[in-house]
Amino acid sequence: MSIRNSIAIVASPRPRVGKTLLARVLTDFHLYEGRSVAAFDLNAAGEGTLAQFLPEHVTRSSIDDLEGQMALFDRLIAEDGAIKIIDVGRASFEPFFTLASQFGFAEEARRQEIVPVLLYLMTPDRTSVEAYRNLCGRLPEAVLAPVHNEVFGVAQHGNKYAPIGSGTVIIRFPLLASNVRKYVERPPFSFANSESAAVLDADDYIELQHWLRRIYREFRELDQRILLTDLNSDAARTVTKR
Repeated sequence: MSIRNSIAIVASPRPRVGKTLLARVLTDFHLYEGRSVAAFDLNAAGEGTLAQFLPEHVTRSSIDDLEGQMALFDRLIAEDGAIKIIDVGRASFEPFFTLASQFGFAEEARRQEIVPVLLYLMTPDRTSVEAYRNLCGRLPEAVLAPVHNEVFGVAQHGNKYAPIGSGTVIIRFPLLASNVRKYVERPPFSFANSESAAVLDADDYIELQHWLRRIYREFRELDQRILLTDLNSDAARTVTKR
């Protein structure tokens, strides 16, 4: 099992930490690799949301009522062969994970041979650290992938998130130069669309490609860690059955 059968939950209780940018580049990474992707935007309607950048691949979702809740969670574990990516907005953070726990979402995903992956944007504040530790207990079946966004500096916050588990892999989210960021923050810019890149001059284009190579390498390493973790889990289950 690999990231090709996964549900990536991109989340943080804090605003403006790079969550939607991460969800965008992860979605475009899978599109670039030729995979089917279904992304879900749990942010309130506004500027710079995931759905604005990737309308053909993103569904705006609401979990304010039972109908919306069932529609989202049923789609997440549907056997449609698509990678699932969820951009959990700040206002939806606690409601989403409460529902996921109540529905046994991570356990059901595993039964469907789908790997749930938590990409959690790390920040050093106490609220964020405590929320992460709480999620580790509420989603025991998920692969943990704390994300260090270098926009907050090169120092890691991993020590504040310990213990983070044997299957944990920390993702380095490289800093995007401001001269390139001003382009990519304008909808509907897509990292996987050559027409979007055409607006950049030669130097900015080279800078963007260098940045993409770094973050895509992180995603491929995550893919390998998920595969290794799942193989170890399968081996453990086999031993238990004996």
